[in-house]
Amino acid sequence: MSSFDKIRGKLGFGAMRLPLIDQEIDAKTISAMVDAYMAAGFNYFDTARGYMEEKSEAALKACLTSRYPRESYVLADKLSPMYFSKEEDIRPFFESQLEACGVEYFDFYLMHAQDRKKFRKYKECRAYETAIALKEEGRIRHFGISFHDTAEVLEEILTEYPEIEVVQIQFNYMDYEDISVDSKRVYETCRRFGKPVIAMEPVKGGCLARLPEEAKAIYDAVGTGSYASYAIRFAAGFEGIVTVLSGMSDVEMVTDNVGYMKAFQPLTAAETEAVKQVTAILRGTDFIPCTGCRYCVDGCPADIPIPEVLASLNTKRIFQNWNAGYYYSLHTHGHGKASACIGCGACEGACPQHLPIRSYLESAVKEFEKEKD
Repeated sequence: MSSFDKIRGKLGFGAMRLPLIDQEIDAKTISAMVDAYMAAGFNYFDTARGYMEEKSEAALKACLTSRYPRESYVLADKLSPMYFSKEEDIRPFFESQLEACGVEYFDFYLMHAQDRKKFRKYKECRAYETAIALKEEGRIRHFGISFHDTAEVLEEILTEYPEIEVVQIQFNYMDYEDISVDSKRVYETCRRFGKPVIAMEPVKGGCLARLPEEAKAIYDAVGTGSYASYAIRFAAGFEGIVTVLSGMSDVEMVTDNVGYMKAFQPLTAAETEAVKQVTAILRGTDFIPCTGCRYCVDGCPADIPIPEVLASLNTKRIFQNWNAGYYYSLHTHGHGKASACIGCGACEGACPQHLPIRSYLESAVKEFEKEKD
């Protein structure tokens, strides 16, 4: 049986925010979380060596794989870039992951956090070829990637490696039309290539559960679901998405998630409208209204990817999370950073929105390029 066919329900258990006690695995609580999740009829678990300061795989061995029959759950792990520097490193690392998780094979094995730069390293080290060989040997059931870059980069990867069976992407209602994350176009590229999609960060690292009172009122007016429920159901409602990962950290979170996903229903028309209103509120008055037309880019002598820089700045202003800096570094790699601006004003002359772009670039320098103490 294909591991795709084994997946039960559209809620995945992300093992990157599990509870600890004094920096050690809280096996009692994690086991209770796993039991509640499995009892509700779900079975997809996602881990990686670097999660939880390298404790995630061991947590799943202690609380899942040593306690349940192998065929009762679906397990995904990843080849992360910091754990290999040459082709010869990959198989020993893979074997250590199997041992850490307490299994003889992985249902899914993903090339982790692919972007243009990392993809070059994976190619040079023949990581994709190694994963394909591991699949042929039966050590993994399905081979895929997790992805953080533009639709054009994804198209390049999927074209070069048609063997890829699944793509894990960041996907939530705030990032859906955000040009820094590019979720909508990335999702559409997956669909065009016929690749099933695993959605990660549906609640944007918890940000979409921690809402301002005005946004909470919008959801309270249409239903009684948790604020996270609207975000996860938004992602789960798209065609081709096989599961939506939730990085659950306590039993209460598991109970809430399985409660509304056990008999999953897509968002209603009223709920969809509420999501749109909440998105508008979160973008708020401090939001830079860049439409991504890119007229500003063509004449920029410093080759600054201005729309992506402004989108990253928006994310930083709204959520104050690490993701904004990650995408800023991603989009400026190989291009000019905000600090490369010479103040010529060509961008502002070309902007149909008449935005004070130079001022925004100065803000981006302060947010993303300030010296670390």
